[in-house]
Amino acid sequence: MQSSLINADSVLAIEIGTVNTRVILFDVVEGRYRFLGQGLVPTTLGAPGNDVSAGVKAALDQLHDITGRVLFNSEGQLVIPSQPNGSGVDACVATLSAGPPLNVVAIGLLEDVSAESAKNLASTTYAQVVDTMSLNDRRDTVSRLDNILKIHPDLIIVAGGIENGASQGVIELLEAVGLACYLMPKEQRPEVLYAGNSALVKEVQSSIGTLVNLHVAPNVRPSYESEQLTPSQPALAQIFRLVRSRQMRGVQEVDEWTGNHLMPAATAFGRTIRFISKEYAHTQKGVLGVDVGASATTVASAFDGDLRLSIRPGLGLGENLPQILDLCNLGDITRWVPVDVSDNYVRDYIYNKSIYPTSLPIGPEELATEQAIACQAMHLAIKHAIKSYPPNLPGSIAGLLPWFEPIIVAGGVLTKAPANNQTVMMILNGLQPTGVTTIALDRNNLAASLGATAGVTPLMTVQSLDTTNFVNLCTIITAIGTAPTSTPILRVRLTSEDGVSSEQEVLQGTLSVIKLPLGQVGSLHLTPLHRYDVGMGGLGRGGTVKVIGGVLGVIIDARGRPLHIPAEPTQRRDLLNSWLSAISPGKY
Repeated sequence: MQSSLINADSVLAIEIGTVNTRVILFDVVEGRYRFLGQGLVPTTLGAPGNDVSAGVKAALDQLHDITGRVLFNSEGQLVIPSQPNGSGVDACVATLSAGPPLNVVAIGLLEDVSAESAKNLASTTYAQVVDTMSLNDRRDTVSRLDNILKIHPDLIIVAGGIENGASQGVIELLEAVGLACYLMPKEQRPEVLYAGNSALVKEVQSSIGTLVNLHVAPNVRPSYESEQLTPSQPALAQIFRLVRSRQMRGVQEVDEWTGNHLMPAATAFGRTIRFISKEYAHTQKGVLGVDVGASATTVASAFDGDLRLSIRPGLGLGENLPQILDLCNLGDITRWVPVDVSDNYVRDYIYNKSIYPTSLPIGPEELATEQAIACQAMHLAIKHAIKSYPPNLPGSIAGLLPWFEPIIVAGGVLTKAPANNQTVMMILNGLQPTGVTTIALDRNNLAASLGATAGVTPLMTVQSLDTTNFVNLCTIITAIGTAPTSTPILRVRLTSEDGVSSEQEVLQGTLSVIKLPLGQVGSLHLTPLHRYDVGMGGLGRGGTVKVIGGVLGVIIDARGRPLHIPAEPTQRRDLLNSWLSAISPGKY
């Protein structure tokens, strides 16, 4: 068991992903938490091992070889807390994203109100909604019962009834749930999460509490106009842990090392983004985190501590990759490919990647295709996430991202791109940010682990949020307006710390790079033309903003929002390549 949740010097972080399992050792060196080493092996979820703990132990063996730290005792038990001889660790945390999404049945009184909130709650973990039940779906109890037995869900989320509101309809919907679970063997019954009218909790418990594995969370729809998902997410994370412990060998053992605090990786990632948003509250903007993983694409949007988490398993770049074709047309992906490939080539790549998720692109065509898929995955994930944003955010324009500062991105397809301009291009095309924002790359993919460790030692999370782990790729300034292509729409004057000034004119439809060395502070004066919005608070409004140079300096994106991509293939490829060239290393 874990001994201390606060005074932990050495921390072991375990990440069990769809493709890889990683273990990371942190310890205090010279008064600060330091990254000491890591072990990385393929995840052992499938044959021949079928036990995720085997991969964890293999990664720990690697970590021992690298650091010399003895982690296990003679009985094969992880040593917690650390011993005077230097063996063991003070605390262990673990995150999990491996495995298929949980199958969820969402139940609510009205399909477009409480049932929709139940579906939205499911989207905050690795889950897919396979059926929705409500009073207005016109099915009787027997039909609902048959469907639950046929689907055999992992989880049933029940919402409905505003606080102190209607009760009879909720109990009527629960009848099918109770009967279905009664007919199932106990070990096969789904978890049931009740997140409806709190006044009915006792009645719900007496009605189905002996038949189902019942969990109770705060009402996700306390009033008709209000949806509150965050208070129910801890219960959902606990359910995820319980289900995975039954589904996957080895999870329970790892969970015990953490003191039964194993977390979904996306939940831990969201915790880090929420923490950062509190530090950036003075900007009056939100903080955006996007993680393009093998199991899902996660979007974490936090507004002064208010987290909106959206997880899209259908947009992972691993085994479930073909699901992206259910969410968009193939042409929506090929429009981002800057090389000459056919639609069939892209489709074949998608299916081959799902069979061999650990494979890497071996040529320019494969690389361009995978990056185009990642770009479209981000684009779709953001479109879904925007639906849950609070109204009247700074910079809000229908269908576009509001202003964020910073935007933090993670995921192997972004962190392991051969060139930084390729990473930035995926982000600019996929997210299409607005206003003035900084793009930071979680180059070691530590955000999820740092979120998990925040519950053990928050100080480690604070000390790890630096340029060692989060690299400033660039500052982005977006100019939005209407003018013919190549029309001057913005004048820019950069004054560096030593007082040297340079001026530049930006044309509509272009990407422009302003040279500013990494870490150097500059003062950027913006003078928009033709009533363009450059994030200074209104149409045609200019001003001065302090910027910090990134790996790619400062980028002015004057391509418009939303982006318009030519339908003609040659024109499209030429345009995409010109954009990529504009922010190539030779430009800064």
